[in-house]
Amino acid sequence: MSKLWIKICGITRNSDAIAAVASGADAIGLVFYAASPRAVSKDRVEEITDGIVGKAQVVALFVDAQEEEVNKVLETNRIDLLQFHGSESAQYCESFGLPYMKAFRVNADNYREQNFASYDSAQMILLDSYSELNPGGTGKVFDWRIGRKIKVMTEMNIVVAGGLSPDNVKAAIEQIHPFGIDVSSGVEQDYGIKDLTKVSAFIEGARSV
Repeated sequence: MSKLWIKICGITRNSDAIAAVASGADAIGLVFYAASPRAVSKDRVEEITDGIVGKAQVVALFVDAQEEEVNKVLETNRIDLLQFHGSESAQYCESFGLPYMKAFRVNADNYREQNFASYDSAQMILLDSYSELNPGGTGKVFDWRIGRKIKVMTEMNIVVAGGLSPDNVKAAIEQIHPFGIDVSSGVEQDYGIKDLTKVSAFIEGARSV
């Protein structure tokens, strides 16, 4: 297995971004979804990512955003990867000319019906816990056996999210053998404010598998 890709999402402070990368994160995630308590504006992109450009990927997360909104964020020239958490089509995801990751909210009832194949242009597929109310960021774990089945079924680069923490990340990796992992609330002390001890423990635990 190649090196595990680790993303720390919901970053809102430059100090947290720098600390996450120093601890070994491959990517940080910025949320551009107004309904999220971790949302940031495009005007803060340069500030938050100062000092990490070239050291880690900067991922911009959107949920059914207008094209203009995405393009304004891209004008900062700091974004390496796009992450789409809504009902965006593959054509829409591809239209911005950057690599992208498409998120799917899965559970035992719906995972076989997901249209993974339509997003074969995606660099990665992110699996998150299903919720009728939220497009992500629930902090809840889904059945990892489903993740393993989806990996075999799709043969795509699977990134696991949903309720990961320093306490369970090793078990998730051992069960699913994913391409990558993505964490937000599991390493926080408050919305958008990272607990750097947890960030370090999470990455250390993931790398130990």
